[in-house]
Amino acid sequence: MTQKKKSIPEKSTRKDWYKLDLSAIVYPTLQRRDFSSVYRISVTLKEKINPDILQKAVDMTLKRFPTYKVAMRNGLFWRYLEPNNRPGPFVTPDIKNPCMPMPFKANNHYLIRIYYYEKRISFEAHHCLGDGTGGMCVLQTITATYLRLLGAAISNEYFVLDIDSEPSAEELEDAYMRYANAKVHPPRRCEKSYRIRGTKEPFYTLNIINGTLSASKTKEVAGKYGVTVTEYLNAVLLYALMQKQEQEWHLKPLPIKIAMPVNLRNFFPSITLRNFITMVYPCIDPRLGTYTFEEIITQVHNYMRYYINEKFLRGDITTNAATQRNSFIRVVPLFIKDFVVRKFYAAVQDRNSSAGLTNMGLCKVPEDMKPYIERFDIYMGQPFSKRTNCAIITFEDILTINFASSIIEADVERLFFRKLVQDGIPVKIASNRD
Repeated sequence: MTQKKKSIPEKSTRKDWYKLDLSAIVYPTLQRRDFSSVYRISVTLKEKINPDILQKAVDMTLKRFPTYKVAMRNGLFWRYLEPNNRPGPFVTPDIKNPCMPMPFKANNHYLIRIYYYEKRISFEAHHCLGDGTGGMCVLQTITATYLRLLGAAISNEYFVLDIDSEPSAEELEDAYMRYANAKVHPPRRCEKSYRIRGTKEPFYTLNIINGTLSASKTKEVAGKYGVTVTEYLNAVLLYALMQKQEQEWHLKPLPIKIAMPVNLRNFFPSITLRNFITMVYPCIDPRLGTYTFEEIITQVHNYMRYYINEKFLRGDITTNAATQRNSFIRVVPLFIKDFVVRKFYAAVQDRNSSAGLTNMGLCKVPEDMKPYIERFDIYMGQPFSKRTNCAIITFEDILTINFASSIIEADVERLFFRKLVQDGIPVKIASNRD
């Protein structure tokens, strides 16, 4: 009798579907035959990967992440995620072009992929499941399980979760809705920004340019300018984009903006494994005149100090949440929502930035896991339109910068890395180009 009373509530409280979080609502709307909002995180180990053991590690680990072992479903008014108990996802050899479009019904309806190549394990996920923090938890926990199967003793710490524990409600929550409670909805300024002119690559082609730097040297150079590494690298990208625009003919110059995601977990207590980021837009306006690099550094530094704080960020996510809380919008059929959001994003939101840049910062792993790891990499994935995306992550003293674009020309990337070298930072370049 006692056992029966215990088992009933445990079964009844287990969710059999999940609402998309506030950010995730947009990503499926933008889905096209040649575009999906997919990102990739990779870990390079010090020994060659055994795919059979890696598959076993994936099977053992994914049950710990119910919001990643799901399939996408369309309702009348909203999309939602439901548990996916089909076979898979299956570990496969890596491909030349990462972050390829992810049709919702392919891959047994899974919205994640796991690849291996030599010593590298790569995890790709559709952004509707979660952001880079959630993806890093999945990848590191799979990696820890894999190493344990090989005989290593790995602790559960930082991004490595206990695969035998039940996920908490806080891990599965839409954290936006908990903190979107400012008393005003600050308006957003959207203005057409400079976009790179380039030759579009053939379908299913993603160009990757990777730069490997010393994290300590980069921090030293940023310190000489009196800024953080993130501020410094944002300024370098703005400087490269300004130089690129000056090389082209324009009737008049346009503002240059970088779309940069901010991890809201750094400002609001949350352990959610779903999306919990918002965007800020460090920028310069060449219509006011040509900027020196030092002026760009000052501009970015002051912008970050003004906008990246708990008060502004709370107002920003409150503005985002206002749409979802609107009673009228809630009952508008899904196909109409899709049409309006897609048109708005293409005409307004996508034109609000010249490039994307994300910095996951220093990647922490359990101390007993460090000896097995060489480096981490992160890729923002395919841009929605012609531009380049830049993703940065640091492990120990290895700082990796990965540019991803779907155009042939690599002028911005070349100008970016040239500036780093001019500032005294040695860079090792690699690419998936022929």
